[in-house]
Amino acid sequence: MMTIREDTPLRDILAVYPWLIDEAVRLDDRFRLLKTPIGRMLLKKATVADASARTGFPSQQIIAEITKMIEAHGAS
Repeated sequence: MMTIREDTPLRDILAVYPWLIDEAVRLDDRFRLLKTPIGRMLLKKATVADASARTGFPSQQIIAEITKMIEAHGAS
């Protein structure tokens, strides 16, 4: 499994686990932005810390949720 930290770019996470966008939207509707053209542009430079700032979720919570989704999906 990929190591995910606050400075991990979202594009790197989604390159390995592209299905996470759909899972993230189920977690919180604010992640729906990632599926828009503007969201795809933001993904080029955004990190987990940036997602935390935009959503109001603590970075560690985002990392924990991503990890939980990856484990539930059976991905490695």
